[in-house]
Amino acid sequence: MAEPIKTVAVLVANQALSSILSMTLAGSPSLRVRPFDTRLALTTYLHLAPADLVVTDFDSTNARADLLASDIRHDAAIHYPGLQIIALASSLTADAKAASIHAGIDEIIMKPMSPRYLVERVLARLAKRDRKSPPKPERRLSKMRDWTSFGDNVVALRPRTGQVAAQH
Repeated sequence: MAEPIKTVAVLVANQALSSILSMTLAGSPSLRVRPFDTRLALTTYLHLAPADLVVTDFDSTNARADLLASDIRHDAAIHYPGLQIIALASSLTADAKAASIHAGIDEIIMKPMSPRYLVERVLARLAKRDRKSPPKPERRLSKMRDWTSFGDNVVALRPRTGQVAAQH
């Protein structure tokens, strides 16, 4: 069975880094990558479509990772229990670490890092989440209601076996 495609949203400090990370992540056949330029664009997307993981950045002045993660975690319209958040940071103070834990960031990767390392961490995070989640219950079709009690709306194109077609 084919592996389901996972959606990764990327919002980082500058366009060049965003392009490099998005292209590298998109190289994985199991990932669908959605890069964003602004916090508003990302949150609007998350209101409309689920994502499996968000990559964000502490160096972004208009969408700092801990503030963005806190907003995502507390927004009632963005309730995806399995949503993972990975933050990138060029330096990490004790206050930023505490803010990350409080905001619900799952992992921090220190910059500079290889974009391939980010792909490895994203895939590992998603695999870990899939292992943790309980198996989805098998959906079974309920017994169909017998609609013939309301009349027969079926037009027979061919006579059933043992019946003779009516002549008109």
